[in-house]
Amino acid sequence: MRLDSIGEDSGLPALDTPRLLIRGRTLAELESCLAMDRDPEVTRFIKGPWADPVAHRRFVEFRIERAYPPGLGYWSIWERSAPDAFVGWVMLIPDHGVGPEVEIGWRLVRTAWGRGIASEAAGAIVKHAFGTLRLARVIADIDARNGASRRVAEKIGMRLVSLVDEEGGGSCARYRLERGKG
Repeated sequence: MRLDSIGEDSGLPALDTPRLLIRGRTLAELESCLAMDRDPEVTRFIKGPWADPVAHRRFVEFRIERAYPPGLGYWSIWERSAPDAFVGWVMLIPDHGVGPEVEIGWRLVRTAWGRGIASEAAGAIVKHAFGTLRLARVIADIDARNGASRRVAEKIGMRLVSLVDEEGGGSCARYRLERGKG
């Protein structure tokens, strides 16, 4: 993939950092997203159609092609040092697809774990959410057992506001960050 074509036609602004290229996700990243989700460790704490290849592809395509409100959507992540290697995505979308809350989230390939990439990319999304979009707050719903994602939320200034038991067992940790309070 050419560096200048990353995020082309996504409609989202580039949110690059000194170390990362963060560009609107497009169908060009579909296969990379599917491959990432096929790693059972990556999706261990996330409900989804991971075991059904047809439903999985349809799910990711929908998430890429869906029309989100202006400034919201998914961004793909690459490291500047290896711009041809997809490392994951970050998102800022209406909670449960409808809002009114806006949810931040992230997912990385396993080889990118533990290097601060999720925190750096999520921090860029928070700046966009509060600085550009002027949102009042963002939330993150994280499986309570997912310590790594919970630490990312805390690193970007989010605070735990509730734990909710989920159907079928487990619990969801809701984090929130309000503009000017991070």
